[in-house]
Amino acid sequence: MLTKQLELTGEQTSPLFRIMWIHNNNEPQRRYYDNNICAFHIGNGFILSVAHNLRAEAQIFKSIDQSIYTTEILPRLNAEQIALFNKCYPLDASTNKRYVNIIDQQDYHTIVEILKQINFDTRWLTLMQRNICKPYMLVQFKNNQFYNDVSLTKHFNADTYFSEPSINRHTFLVEVELVEAFYNEDIALYKMVNANQDVINRIPSIEVDSSVLNDNESNYYCLQSSPSSEIGKLLNKAQIEGYLEHFNVFQDRIGGNYTFEGMRYLIKGYFRFGSSGAPYVSYNKETQKFKVNAVQSEACPIQLSIDNKRDGNFQYVNALATSLSVIKERLDKQLGATTF
Repeated sequence: MLTKQLELTGEQTSPLFRIMWIHNNNEPQRRYYDNNICAFHIGNGFILSVAHNLRAEAQIFKSIDQSIYTTEILPRLNAEQIALFNKCYPLDASTNKRYVNIIDQQDYHTIVEILKQINFDTRWLTLMQRNICKPYMLVQFKNNQFYNDVSLTKHFNADTYFSEPSINRHTFLVEVELVEAFYNEDIALYKMVNANQDVINRIPSIEVDSSVLNDNESNYYCLQSSPSSEIGKLLNKAQIEGYLEHFNVFQDRIGGNYTFEGMRYLIKGYFRFGSSGAPYVSYNKETQKFKVNAVQSEACPIQLSIDNKRDGNFQYVNALATSLSVIKERLDKQLGATTF
C-alpha cells in the first residue's frame, strides 16, 4: 500500500493537477494566470473539479477584444470614465485588443466598481465562453521532458511549454473545456482538448468509485496541494465523521443565486485552504488500488478558536465533500459508460 500512496504524490504518477484560466494564452509575454483550482484526471482526458469557481467574478479582465470594448463597454460610460478606461486599457493595433496597464491602485478599484455598475459580466464562466481567457491544466516537472518522453514533448511549443527557473520547474499547458457543471453538487467535469491522444493517454488518472462509504472507512485520504506550496502534493488521512443533507446559498449577482444542496460527507482531517476540487480517495485491499470517491467542496463552519481569541482567529476543523454517488448517472452519461 505504501507504494500506491507514494504514487499518488509522485511527479510522474500523480493524477492531481491544477486548472488555471489564462489570459492571452498565445502571447507568452502577456499571459496572466488566474482562478487556480485543484483538479484530477479520471481517464481518457476527463477531469473533475469543483463548480463554485465558475460563477465567481474575476472583477476585472486582463485584455479584451476591441469589438467587445467598443460595443459593450464604451457606450455605457461617461466621458470621464471613457478617459480612464482608455488610459488603463490601451489598444494594440496589431492584435486589435486592449491590454490592462493599471499603474495606480485607485484606478484599479474604480474600474472594478464601474464594471459592476454597468453590470459587465466578469464571471469566469462567461470570460471562458467569450474566449477572453481559457482554462488550462498545468503539468509540471523538474526536467524539460513531458513524463520523460521526448516523443511526447515534441507535441508542445512556445505557447504550451515554458521553463520556470524560480521554482525549478518546467510547465506544460494542456487546454481543457467545460463539459458540464453540476452546480448544486459543486462538481465540474472538464475534458482535455486540442491535445495529442498519446499525450492524454500518458497523463496519470485515478478510477472512480461512486459508492457511499461507511463512516468507519479506515483507508480514506485527501489528495491535495502540499501545505506550503501548490507545486507539491500531499496525501493525508481523512475521516468520514457523518453525513448531511446540505443546503447553502452561493451568491451570483449576475446569473442569480443558486444552492449547494444534496448529500455530503462531513470530513475531519487536514485540508488546505485552496484545496477545493481535491479528490478524497479510498484504498481497496482486494484490488490493491486507490479510487476517488468524493470531491472537496467547502470548509465546514465547525470552528476551533486558538487561545480563546475569537476575532480573526478561527480555524476550520471540518470540511464538506461531495460523494460522486450523487452525480453517478449524469457522469456515466457524459463519459459514455454504463457502470462505475
